[in-house]
Amino acid sequence: MSEHYQFGAWPIAGGLCRFRLWAPGQPAITLLRRDQPPLPMQALEDGWWQVEATAPAGTRYRFALGDGPNVPDPASHGQDGDVDGWSVVQDHGAYRWKHADWRTHPWPQTVVYELHAGAMGGFRGVIAELPRLASLGVNTIELMPVNDFAGIANWGYDGVLPYAPDETYGSPDELKALVDAAHGQGIAVMLDVVYNHFGPAGNYWHAITPDFFRSDISTPWGEAIDFRHDAVRDFFIQNAIFWLREYRFDGLRLDAVHAIASETFLSELSDRVRAATEGRPVYLVLENERNDASLLEQKFEAQWNDDAHHCLHVLLTGEDEAYYADYADAPAEHLARALSEGFVYQGEESKNLGHARGQKSGHLPASSFVNALQNHDQVGNRAFGDRIFTLAPPDAVRAALLVLLLTPPVPMLFMGDEYAAERPFLFFTGFGTPELATAVREGRRKEFARFSSFADPERRERIPDPNDPKTFAASSPQPGDRAHPANVEAETFCRFLLETRTKKLARRLDGAQSLGAAALGDRAIRAQWRLADGAVLSVAAQFGDESLPCPQFPGEPIAASGPGAGEAALGGELPPRSAIAWLQEPAG
Repeated sequence: MSEHYQFGAWPIAGGLCRFRLWAPGQPAITLLRRDQPPLPMQALEDGWWQVEATAPAGTRYRFALGDGPNVPDPASHGQDGDVDGWSVVQDHGAYRWKHADWRTHPWPQTVVYELHAGAMGGFRGVIAELPRLASLGVNTIELMPVNDFAGIANWGYDGVLPYAPDETYGSPDELKALVDAAHGQGIAVMLDVVYNHFGPAGNYWHAITPDFFRSDISTPWGEAIDFRHDAVRDFFIQNAIFWLREYRFDGLRLDAVHAIASETFLSELSDRVRAATEGRPVYLVLENERNDASLLEQKFEAQWNDDAHHCLHVLLTGEDEAYYADYADAPAEHLARALSEGFVYQGEESKNLGHARGQKSGHLPASSFVNALQNHDQVGNRAFGDRIFTLAPPDAVRAALLVLLLTPPVPMLFMGDEYAAERPFLFFTGFGTPELATAVREGRRKEFARFSSFADPERRERIPDPNDPKTFAASSPQPGDRAHPANVEAETFCRFLLETRTKKLARRLDGAQSLGAAALGDRAIRAQWRLADGAVLSVAAQFGDESLPCPQFPGEPIAASGPGAGEAALGGELPPRSAIAWLQEPAG
């Protein structure tokens, strides 16, 4: 067993396997192996149980609780029969890596492509897409959570076995083959992990020990995890190390860390991950509603910048309900602040949340922020999974894409963005019990009742049922989605922008400094940066329907979002729904 892990089943010398479970309060634990006699486990200190037994790779096993049911291993590395089935012993040393010496690119050069492995045909389906993504200019893919969840389809945030790739996506070795193949294409691979809650079906920690959860607080998705116990902290920190070491992921995106009730857990996780990966570059990225800039100063590479997304969305669509209300008063000013300083909310009161939010962030490098036109949340949490390309004028979205891909913050595309996909990405589940399926469907429809557009109960009834297999099928890209001339043209434009970023900007982005940004009227912005070698990058964008006087920036235009926009800018005009980028090379 690796020195990095306490939980789960790990092969050791002589054909034996060491099984360990943290189960304080249980009077006895018995190891069950399929077609083998039961084997009592030994009680150790601090609630641990252990036994060594003959169990080669592929052995099916479970634990029998002294005062409860038989359960799968909560640290299972693979399952046979979904989350309620048998756990399977894995030999992680058996996979032969083709690109064992891979080292990823510097973080400021990153271009992220977020995807759902199941919707893309499982791990093998993602492998098939890698050459296209590499040619597009993507150098990092981020997988939505692959940890085992109940049922046949899920976003992954309802996972209950954090160490086990879900069977519907492929085997553990197929996931390793995906990471290996990506490295062969020059693409880093990040994984979205969920350490703030468990899903509503298949979570056996309640039966194993109540110490795993807090009774005094909860999260929006269920009971809060009790990070006051060392073993609980270790369960998740060792999980992070597990993905980075055994699967050679290049980084992790930590979901909704504002729901983790601990002031020290994130810092400890970062420190222990850095030590365990022994100098190999790995990237740790947060989703954090609190806009905690202090975490980005030393411990984490970046945070998903929802502020930037919300500004762009308001400018493109005019929507002003829910969290968009916090940006609707002056969206251009807010976007200018996001581009120049990172967070929009740096301690100001949020009308939507009813309290102050955020910390000063202007001192942080631009690469501390991951910006996107949309992501799984911003698409899938809409009632009908609407893409931005169905909500806003195409030329305005093109302008926003230029701002996204030709400015220093790390850009992220959501699968399909590159070809202006209109196929929805809906919220989907595949729970096997009618009661849970009904609760999810009705809960989702109730959630939208507070929006004016869904005040009519009959309209709410048309919101797709997450548990209907058709909902998952409707969200899965199809071969013909990229074939329409408009989609081909959109992908060509995206490829041009990424090629421009790679050739003209990427190696200069580490250390880029904002030279200021400002609104140009109600729906336009200008922004400027000094790059690492002294070059000056400038961007102007008008998302509105009128022409504006164009700022005169130094250097030459390197990209424009629409026909004639570059020429118009040279003539002093910023056309409607357009964006232009300039680059002034350093003197000498």
